[in-house]
Amino acid sequence: MSGPQIGLSVRDIGHRVVVRHRIPGGLTDVIGVLQSWDPSGLVVRHADSSLHQVGSADVAAAKRIPEMPLRPVDVEQLFLTTALGRPAAETAYVGQWLLRASSGWTGRGNSLLPAGNPGMPVAEALKHAEAFYDERGLPPLALVRVGSPEAAEFLAQGWIDARPEQSDTFVLHTTLDHVNASPQYDVLVAEHPNDAWYDAAFDGPVPEAAPAVMEGAPKARFASITLDDRTVAVGRGSMTGHWLGIDAIRVDPSYRRRGLGTALVQGLARWSGPLGGRRTYLEVVEENTAAMATYSRLGYADAYRYRYLTKR
Repeated sequence: MSGPQIGLSVRDIGHRVVVRHRIPGGLTDVIGVLQSWDPSGLVVRHADSSLHQVGSADVAAAKRIPEMPLRPVDVEQLFLTTALGRPAAETAYVGQWLLRASSGWTGRGNSLLPAGNPGMPVAEALKHAEAFYDERGLPPLALVRVGSPEAAEFLAQGWIDARPEQSDTFVLHTTLDHVNASPQYDVLVAEHPNDAWYDAAFDGPVPEAAPAVMEGAPKARFASITLDDRTVAVGRGSMTGHWLGIDAIRVDPSYRRRGLGTALVQGLARWSGPLGGRRTYLEVVEENTAAMATYSRLGYADAYRYRYLTKR
């Protein structure tokens, strides 16, 4: 038996494989996810979203291989990367700590991110942060990783849980080849969001600070899915180094449980792969069990959790 039948079948579609095949002058291997298979040949999808088509007659050997384990994530780096992927409307620094303000819209856009060294005692740095938010008529707020030394220090300085009634927010991560499969739906990935995107992203009027925050990243794209002549699902992606950040996923309630959220993630992943994207992260609150289950099936795993603290 020859061709792609060697070691593979239609049951292997969606799994990582290695295919040894003939090229002019010898043999070479391609490793990736099997995207399609039939008696005439097969297609392997690489981590950068490129597709490698191999004809049946050129296949020397092929087999399924184990999933690539997730490499340990640099939590400190990712903590800052998430902020760079969705910059606030206004930023300032206390040493390396990032102060963010966006007219009160979203916790991320209006909180201190204690990443790095503040360049002064923590108590003094927090006084600077309090003054920054007081000048803007905003409550002092800090986004801290659960269990981090910074969280313990802030609590020792009299800061308290700002949202005790809410669950933790999980930052999840995975490699791009887990999520860059062909979407089930047509996903439009645009450089700028249009009115239909914003209408689908928000109930009611768009917050004044939202466009500056959403469109502020140097490499951001806006994904949408149109069904029944209207935009029913939207999401946002941003590139920071080799990281793809995905946020603002929203699906019209009457179109949920159809895989639209998964399609948005896949569409954004396929955009970022050719640009050097290799890993991806997103955020989800613990109580959103449906989203947690979807992202887990896609291969996302916990990187860290965070909460908001405020001054007592």
